[in-house]
Amino acid sequence: MAELEGKIILVTGAAKRIGRAIALRLHREGARVAIHYSTSQAEAEATSKECGDAPLFRANLENVAEIEAMFRDIDERLGRIDGLVNNAARFTRFNPLEVTEADWDFIHDVNLKAVFFCCKEAGRRMQRQGEGRIVNISSLGGLRPWAEHSHYCASKAGVIMMTKALAKSFAPWATVNSVAPGVIPFGEWNNAMAAMLDATPAQRVGTGDEIADAVVYFLRASNFVTGQIMAVDGGLSLR
Repeated sequence: MAELEGKIILVTGAAKRIGRAIALRLHREGARVAIHYSTSQAEAEATSKECGDAPLFRANLENVAEIEAMFRDIDERLGRIDGLVNNAARFTRFNPLEVTEADWDFIHDVNLKAVFFCCKEAGRRMQRQGEGRIVNISSLGGLRPWAEHSHYCASKAGVIMMTKALAKSFAPWATVNSVAPGVIPFGEWNNAMAAMLDATPAQRVGTGDEIADAVVYFLRASNFVTGQIMAVDGGLSLR
């Protein structure tokens, strides 16, 4: 999929933050962006407007039935799907000795389970079409352990291994790759982020646009690039 012009690409969690940056970049590249959101309707509508009134798709990704319904809606409204960017995610911080079952499920239902079932639905359609591109947004937390984020790290490490397994399963007709962001602040700042910045060889934080650059690379790449994990983190994962 060397050129993105006219390609239909679904971005989950596209209303805000990294998802919004990816959607805007894909629109600039000429793609027909499909914007998923769950509860951030006003922000999703604003992103849609900036993407040329891109179609909106609401779904609670905790619910597989809603994921399946969203993809049927895409079939009816857009006719096909050429690319999927699994961006939607949750992030919480807990001492692991205090994590409850509800805390675990809150993270894993969206960060891991939903990613799999979105890949499944997109993959079925891409197989029929004979081509497709999937990019899963993972995290530096899936590559490196964070003491107070064990539940989150487990979910993102799961995304990374699932990306590799699905790359084998979906070859040669679709590629599955992952982008693992480092410190990408959107206004917020805390001591943990400051410590990560201090340890980053590039000596700066990243931007949503830099994550979008990596996503675009994988969406454009040939099917000889699959099962790969690209850390966009200023070299922090080297530490």
